[in-house]
Amino acid sequence: MVNVRKCAMIGCGFVGAASAFSLMQSGLFSDMVLIDANHDKAEGEAMDLSHGAPFARPIEITAGSYDDIADCGLIVVTAGANQKPGETRLDLVHKNVGIFKQIIPEISKRKFEGILLIVSNPVDILTYTALKLSGFPPDRVIGSGTVLDTARLKYLLGRHLGVDSRSVHAYIIGEHGDSELAVWSSANVSGVELNRFCEQDGHHNHKQNMQKLYEDVKNSAYEIIQKKGATYYGIAMSVRRIAECIMRDERSILPVSSLIGGHYGLNGICMGVPTIVGSDGVERVVDIGLSGDEQLKLMHSAQELQKVLAGIDLS
Repeated sequence: MVNVRKCAMIGCGFVGAASAFSLMQSGLFSDMVLIDANHDKAEGEAMDLSHGAPFARPIEITAGSYDDIADCGLIVVTAGANQKPGETRLDLVHKNVGIFKQIIPEISKRKFEGILLIVSNPVDILTYTALKLSGFPPDRVIGSGTVLDTARLKYLLGRHLGVDSRSVHAYIIGEHGDSELAVWSSANVSGVELNRFCEQDGHHNHKQNMQKLYEDVKNSAYEIIQKKGATYYGIAMSVRRIAECIMRDERSILPVSSLIGGHYGLNGICMGVPTIVGSDGVERVVDIGLSGDEQLKLMHSAQELQKVLAGIDLS
């Protein structure tokens, strides 16, 4: 039986530890299990987090094993090799697919019935890998997709325009990586079409500004990795946001990665597109309007991922 108040974090590196901290503070769970190939690391993180429990809502945080996950409402997988300076997310493919071939069968053999959230990179490839290796229904296997990329775009747009980023409505979709694209055609600020809002605020170089913002979003992870070695706070908050949608059955629309079947002219691939997320995981993909150029860029992004998938053995 699924315990919706229990979650597991598989992988206790920078992203896993930051995500566990974020989920601890969310109040969504009363029980959290940390699992890592280095059990001492998991125990250390559990101890460190637990010592802050008096400042948070009641929660039991322990280091455990795969035997502790069967009844979890949510399992978050952050395990995998880290992206190094100069590496793309896709460069991590074979190392992390190999790691997933060890992790995912351990989850599926426990008859887990909750939601599986994949965060490890390259997230779209590994979401597809987890889906195929687990045999779980597609609606229960979700990747963090372009949720963080979209947040980065909203933040940078808000700063550029001098408005609260929560009033900015725009998406980054496609691969969480170099072929991702910004959907400018439907971008708006509280219902005001983006170009019109920019002109009202004295910004007129739309094409140059949009390209600069897009490049800043796409390259932000590389810049952070170059400066501090890893990114983890932003993705940890993204994990919390996705978990909120699932555990509270919010049915919010987030650009998570899941199996696409027929939407946007795509089939048999996982990538970040606007999706209604609720207690059952993926409720449905939302087909937002794309310009002709945006549709072509999305197809290109899918092709880049399909090239990688063609070179992976998931047997």
